[in-house]
Amino acid sequence: MPKTITFPSEDAAFDYFDTLDPVPVSGLVGLWEGRGVPTGHPLDGVLENLGWFGKRFNGDRSADALLFRQGERRLVPIDPSFIPLGLAFRFNRFGRSRTGQNLFSHMTRYLRARGPVASVKSLPFRDKTSAAMAYNRKPITDHFRQIDEDTLLGVMSVEGQASHYFFQLSRVVEAKA
Repeated sequence: MPKTITFPSEDAAFDYFDTLDPVPVSGLVGLWEGRGVPTGHPLDGVLENLGWFGKRFNGDRSADALLFRQGERRLVPIDPSFIPLGLAFRFNRFGRSRTGQNLFSHMTRYLRARGPVASVKSLPFRDKTSAAMAYNRKPITDHFRQIDEDTLLGVMSVEGQASHYFFQLSRVVEAKA
């Protein structure tokens, strides 16, 4: 995975995001490894601590929005509809703790998605229309811009929240048999 980019603030991250090219919906198809882009957001470091791997986008425009590592080689899709957003934002320090990590690892079997939990479409955001992923049962949309052919910058927009969470995705090139 390329080096993680960081920004001193959300405004600085948006300054960079706004310079990037839109992503076509077809350009998302595949498995992507993710990591947060620190900007001072309450969720900075939370997903990584909980074992977040990334996202999977399917050719039918459906998506596994949250893939987490379970063991060395297994990825588990999580259904975010079970996660109370207000508590996640309020108790973000717990999400970065070892205790939070342990609790989440035991809860993954109950949070497991039974199919794709989001859909992909082109949406306007900050003066450009680009690929975006809308969660099916949460007021969350992830907007994407292209850093290069295999690297994206994403921004998570949660309805009712003034701040935005930034993350980077790198395409996983799957080995051919």
